[in-house]
Amino acid sequence: MAEYLPEIIKDSVCPVDAKEELLDECESIWKEMEECQSKLMLLGTETLLKSDAKLSLLLMRVKALTAEYNQWQKRSPEIISTNPDVLLALGKEELQKVKNDLEMVLSTVQSKNKQLEEDLKREQQWHEEQQQILDALNGIEEDTKTQVKQLSRKSLNIRAFRELQNKMLTLKVYKEELLNALGEFLEEHFPLPEKGGSAKKKENSSEEPGVELVTLHEILEILINKLISTPHEPYISISDSFWPPYIELLLRYGIALRHPEDPNRIRLEAFHM
Repeated sequence: MAEYLPEIIKDSVCPVDAKEELLDECESIWKEMEECQSKLMLLGTETLLKSDAKLSLLLMRVKALTAEYNQWQKRSPEIISTNPDVLLALGKEELQKVKNDLEMVLSTVQSKNKQLEEDLKREQQWHEEQQQILDALNGIEEDTKTQVKQLSRKSLNIRAFRELQNKMLTLKVYKEELLNALGEFLEEHFPLPEKGGSAKKKENSSEEPGVELVTLHEILEILINKLISTPHEPYISISDSFWPPYIELLLRYGIALRHPEDPNRIRLEAFHM
């Protein structure tokens, strides 16, 4: 919108004669206002009349003011000055104000549109991820039903056992690949906070060796192994080797949960449930 507005010179100055003419007209109007104010003050200091005469006078004033009001309603607004230079300067000033207001509105609308587009993209991505998860779960459900039917019809033989072993090996390899990919991702984006990888204990002011911090990858492996090995007791204690910002990151994004009775113990969220 701002590209189509005419270029307006902000510092445009009207000629000296036009300024003086405009000031003279303003002075004249101000003097007329002062005279009207003086007349009103004089009217307010008149001697109070008797009730009947005062009422008659007020009615006359009402009629006069009504007639004056009707005249003002019929009149069209007068231009302060007919000087084209003055009118041009005032017009440029008004156009500049309108241009600034429109540019502000345009900037606000564009910002809101950009924010809405980003929100829409995030919602679409989230919807696609949820759809993929749903499709995967439906596939797992169908595969499970098929396997249950097959196992109910015939006993497990050597061939089925070997196939199951092969699947387990395949899953193990896939698990290792996922863990390696996760480890590379975490090492790249979530490194240790210090070069030495250690932090001093806060509660001990003496010269003691720092506690060796573990990586976020190691923390996740501990949580995963604990959940798999003892699903009935998946909580682990938060040690000094866990960097607090990493623990807060896991808790804030729902990857880990605190123990309801012991805040110093956490567990991995059971995403497979």
